[in-house]
Amino acid sequence: MNKQDIISIKQLLSTKKKIIIVPHKNPDGDAIGSTLGLYHYLLKGNHQVHVIVPNDYPTFLKWIPGNDSILKHDSQTEVSEQLIDDADIIFTLDFNAFHRTGNMESILVKSSAIKIMIDHHQAPDSYATYMFSDVSMSSTCQMVYHFIDMLDDTSLIDADIATCLYVGIMTDTGSFRFASTTSKTHQIIAQLIEKGANNSEIHNNVYDTNSYERLQLLGCALTNLRVIPESRTAYITYSQEELNKFNYKKGDTEGVVNYALSLEGIVLAAIFIEDKQEGIIKISLRSKGNFSVNEMSRLHFNGGGHNNAAGGKSDLSLKDTVEKFISILPSYNKALNNE
Repeated sequence: MNKQDIISIKQLLSTKKKIIIVPHKNPDGDAIGSTLGLYHYLLKGNHQVHVIVPNDYPTFLKWIPGNDSILKHDSQTEVSEQLIDDADIIFTLDFNAFHRTGNMESILVKSSAIKIMIDHHQAPDSYATYMFSDVSMSSTCQMVYHFIDMLDDTSLIDADIATCLYVGIMTDTGSFRFASTTSKTHQIIAQLIEKGANNSEIHNNVYDTNSYERLQLLGCALTNLRVIPESRTAYITYSQEELNKFNYKKGDTEGVVNYALSLEGIVLAAIFIEDKQEGIIKISLRSKGNFSVNEMSRLHFNGGGHNNAAGGKSDLSLKDTVEKFISILPSYNKALNNE
C-alpha cells in the first residue's frame, strides 16, 4: 500500500462512515482476530461498523472481545445484506477473491461501496479500490497492526484490539513456529502484550480447552494416519460417520493435519474430511521447506493459500479423493525428496 493510498484512506476515514468488515467462509483465528481488531479500531473513529461473517466459526474463538457483535450471513441474511447495500466502505480481510465468502459473493460483487483489501494470500483478484496485499506477512492480524501504524494510530490500540490481533498472529504462525514468523512479528507481539494482550490466557482459551469428544476425534485421526515414505508424505482421513460418532463440532479438526507433518522425514501432509452436507471432501495441505502446497492445491483441488499451508476441495468420494492424491504424488517425488 503506497503513501497516496494511505493519504486517501485517512481522508476517507476522517468523517463518519458506514463500514462493513468481512472475512472468508469458515473463518479461523486470523479471520476473526483481524476483523474484530479492525472493528474495535474503527469504532474509535466514531464510524458505524459491523462485522459480517459468511457462516459460523469454532467455539474456541467465541470469547474474543467483540464476538457478540458479529452477524452471521447464513442465519441473519436479510439484515446482513441490507447493511452491505447501505455501506460506504467494505473491508475484506484474510481473503482476496469474493468466491471465498461462499453465498456472500454475489452481494459483495454487486455492492458499490469502496472496497479495501487486507490480506496475505497469493494471487489476489483486483476488486479492491485499495489493496494491502503481502504474501510475506505472517498473518492478516499482523497486517492490520501495520495498517493502523501506517495511519499513525498505534496509540489507539487498547487491550481489546491487542487481544484480537494476538489471536490471529498466534494461530496463523502455529504459535510462532512457522517460517513466516519474523523478528518484526515478535516485535509486534511484544507491543500487543504491552498494550494488554494476556498471552498465556489467550493460548489457553484457543488451545488448551478441549472436550472429551474432540480428543477422541484426534485419536481417530491418529488411527487413520497413513505414510507414503517414497513421497515423504503422510495423510489423515475423516469420514462423515467418524465425525458423527465423536459429536464433531466446527473447529474440532483445526490443526490436526500438523500431527501428520510432525512425523520425522515428512515433507507433505494432508487431511481429507468428508462433508456430506456440502457434498464435498474438504482438504488441508501442509508442507516444509520450499515445497509449495499452494501450487498443488490450485492445480488439483480447486484451492490455494500459502506455499506451506493451503486448502482445497474435491467433489469425488473420500476414497476416490485419496486415490487421486496418491496418484499425483509420483510427479512430485523429485521435489519432495530434494527437501
